[in-house]
Amino acid sequence: MEILLRLSGVIDAVNRLFGKFVIWLILAATIISAANAIARKAFNIGSNAFLEIQWYLFGAVFLLGAGYTFLQNAHVRIDVLASRLSMRTRMYIDIVGILVFLLPMCWFMIDFAWPVVMAAYVSGEVSSNAGGLIRWPVYALVPAGFLLLGLQAISELIKRLAFLQGKGPNPLLQGAHDGQDDIHGEEAQK
Repeated sequence: MEILLRLSGVIDAVNRLFGKFVIWLILAATIISAANAIARKAFNIGSNAFLEIQWYLFGAVFLLGAGYTFLQNAHVRIDVLASRLSMRTRMYIDIVGILVFLLPMCWFMIDFAWPVVMAAYVSGEVSSNAGGLIRWPVYALVPAGFLLLGLQAISELIKRLAFLQGKGPNPLLQGAHDGQDDIHGEEAQK
């Protein structure tokens, strides 16, 4: 279990890095959006490339940030129902959800998207808009994002199994919702 927990730590570090990176993409998209609006309104200058790069950046934020969101326990949950279950039951539900739904979906999305990325790369596909951008980089965000999410799912699976074996802290009490990185104790073990 110790080796798996180290692997989990490496995956967490990678997704933390991407999480910090996508914050800057939001700033870049905001600056580009503001500059584009000012150029259009003040100077009557427009660019489809500026419009497209905005949605490329927003796509990157959502796809590359999904693994980080899972790491921080900031994803959507039905807390009204989950709060009525024991912590062990919640862990088992998460394990089944990761194994039966999340990991297969990640695999499917990577398998489905990769040929599209390669076809766009080989053909040199470009946006049909005048002055538009090449498409393969934005297409590549789909398999990259689902790869990061799938890796984080493996990390979360390891952490839940470690918790159930009494070899790790409660992963549900870590992350963005409580502002603490590591919680131990009897309350966390319920």
